[in-house]
Amino acid sequence: MGNYYQPEIETMPVEKLQALQSERLVKQVKYVYDHVEFYRNKMKEAGVEPEDIKGIEDLHKLPFVTKDDLRDQYPYGFLGVPLSECVRMQSTSGTTGRRVVAFYTQEDINIWEDCCARAIMAAGGTKDDVCHVAYGYGLFTGGAGLHGGSHRVGCMTLPMSSGNTERQIQFMEDLGSTILCCTPSYAASLGESINEGGHRENIKLKAGIFGAEPWTEEMRHNIEESLGIKAYDIYGLTEISGPGVSFECEEQKGMHIQEDHFIPEIINPDTGEVLPEGEIGELVFTCITKKAYPLLRYRTRDLCYLTRKKCSCGRTHIRMHKPMGRSDDMMVVKGVNVWPSQIEAVLLNQRLPA
Repeated sequence: MGNYYQPEIETMPVEKLQALQSERLVKQVKYVYDHVEFYRNKMKEAGVEPEDIKGIEDLHKLPFVTKDDLRDQYPYGFLGVPLSECVRMQSTSGTTGRRVVAFYTQEDINIWEDCCARAIMAAGGTKDDVCHVAYGYGLFTGGAGLHGGSHRVGCMTLPMSSGNTERQIQFMEDLGSTILCCTPSYAASLGESINEGGHRENIKLKAGIFGAEPWTEEMRHNIEESLGIKAYDIYGLTEISGPGVSFECEEQKGMHIQEDHFIPEIINPDTGEVLPEGEIGELVFTCITKKAYPLLRYRTRDLCYLTRKKCSCGRTHIRMHKPMGRSDDMMVVKGVNVWPSQIEAVLLNQRLPA
């Protein structure tokens, strides 16, 4: 059994969890219909009224939302509360088009930080740990999310941000960092610098929580070996909240989705058909507690599958496999579907730079 931040929720019986989801979904659909003109128009076009949604079994009746919709409605088109009730905004990088901005009420932030606290405790974190947050801060959600989650757990939090590797290592040694939070590529870089500089024996790290970019099992093993830690995956999107939407437990066999806040679906990316558990398809999320920037049936474009197979950690929330690629960057090579992440895995396995 693992460490839990909110055990009554994280180990809730599935039937009770799904009843909670249904209750929250019904309220959320009515809420967005009343408060977000985009959804009201979208639902009318689809011939759906809030009263048609009586539980999670009706989720498929709602229309999808895409990143293009978010860009078209920039900046305030998805806002679900008066701007005066928002206390923060975060943003995507905008590398593939117009930035997507997400807004948060204080309660939205509380929920997000709770999700990140669950992730930290799932990685073995306690109030006795020193949490070294080397994700970027600012508009990027990585630093803010894990920083807040670390506070919730009660860890000593080091708000390092990214870069300045020499200073990172100095603080690890001097302050006894035990949990490292950053991108996997930066963790790999830190591992190289620590070992090349002869610092390994002075480093007390025991775990790492890595996300915000694709990484392979080969890369995980390399990081664990170079830093002497257990490396945990974490998943999130700025549009949904940020890191903490799902995370790995000690079993490291998929990431538990925080189903009391986010309902996942897997769909056929071409037809929109909802696929059964275990089949690979595009991941779709519905936020059932977020108020400032509520998204229903948001198409992430990430490809994975879901499983409710019993987990030894005791958590009952469904698990998602690490994303295998994206529905919008797939290549067809001699009739075979190929994703860049698969090519990366082969290169890393052969010890070649990806």
